[in-house]
Amino acid sequence: MNKIALITGATSGIGQATAEKLAGNGFDLIITGRRPERLEALAESLRKKGAKVLPLCFDVRKPEEVKQAIDSLEGNWKTIDVLVNNAGLAVGISPIQEGLAEDWERMIDTNVKGLLYMTRAVAPLLTARRTGHIVNIASIAGKEVYPGGNVYCATKHAVDALSKAMRTDLLAYNIRVTNIAPGMVETEFSLVRYKGNSEAAGNVYKGLVPLSGEDIADTILFAVTRPPHVCLNDIVIMPTAQANARDVNRETEKG
Repeated sequence: MNKIALITGATSGIGQATAEKLAGNGFDLIITGRRPERLEALAESLRKKGAKVLPLCFDVRKPEEVKQAIDSLEGNWKTIDVLVNNAGLAVGISPIQEGLAEDWERMIDTNVKGLLYMTRAVAPLLTARRTGHIVNIASIAGKEVYPGGNVYCATKHAVDALSKAMRTDLLAYNIRVTNIAPGMVETEFSLVRYKGNSEAAGNVYKGLVPLSGEDIADTILFAVTRPPHVCLNDIVIMPTAQANARDVNRETEKG
């Protein structure tokens, strides 16, 4: 029987690339997201790769929807082997004194509380079987802060801390926890952050070759296919043109 991976935020970017990568490497998938048309289209595409796929459309920010979705799992779908907490976003670039509360709440509700709701719902299925792997998609913003990053950085620092805490709490159950902290990845991330301003979003990656969703998916696949006695606790992955959260070489043309 194939292993089962549950991936949140699977309708675009890192989540979609991860679903495609795992489906092509012997995993069956539970994919979640808030856009039903994209979710169904992805499910159909993954089935063509030979994977069994269960799409679940709900919002990770709403605990009642999370609980209902996980409680609805039947049969083998309950035997989740890998949870990829990928759903997350950044909204706005204002300094703290000009920040918008609705932006803050959206980031906190998705990046921190959504991750908690999902883990709380799925972890008992893992502990009951005394096996499993949780992958949390953090960020270089969870290691460092930068101008205009304030609350987003705070949420990703929380993810970093929660990964360590989960690893401690779940140690006795042989459950592995991997924290993956990417640098600049070209997805919908910047378009969401700049609230649909495609010109501003495009400038984020101008003059360099950023990471792709596929790069992170490759990393996730590597992490979750290590032998049972091996856990990659914390992975920081950056484009070659980025040294840290602030220093970027924009002299190389995007190839």
